[in-house]
Amino acid sequence: MLKYEYHSPLGTMTMLADDAALHGLWFNDQKYFGAGYALDEIAVGENSIIKSTTAWLDQYFAKQNPEPHAIPLALETTPYRQRILSGLQEVPAGSTITYQELGQKAAPNQNISKGAGGAVAHNPILILVPCHRVIGSDGRLTGYAGGTARKLALLQLEGVNCKWQRQPR
Repeated sequence: MLKYEYHSPLGTMTMLADDAALHGLWFNDQKYFGAGYALDEIAVGENSIIKSTTAWLDQYFAKQNPEPHAIPLALETTPYRQRILSGLQEVPAGSTITYQELGQKAAPNQNISKGAGGAVAHNPILILVPCHRVIGSDGRLTGYAGGTARKLALLQLEGVNCKWQRQPR
């Protein structure tokens, strides 16, 4: 396992990857940074996954719409949260979905009143698992561990017209 810092237009991010998959991608100042990994004990370096993720992010921030499933991901969480995070990966760039809609699509037979929000908030792989595309049912930009200003910036980068959406309280 290796970690690597990526300097995005929205702040420094830390990647965590082994030779098979990306395990984490966080803004360094976000909530739930590191997702419980002992990042201080992991060597800094690059491997093919980190190089591919860096190239993907460069394309994303340059508005080149990279292939959403190009990077193999290791989503190490509960089966329910994996369904929610997998559902997020199906939300196309330039669109949004509500927490309720996401929960109903990803786990139609479960009570989603709180579960979808928790899964989205603890997403360990930002941007590639696009939790920034999830909004409140009232259109409010809520619940982004990287901060609502970044959420807004990412949605605008993708071409979402956010003028109609209610801003955070």
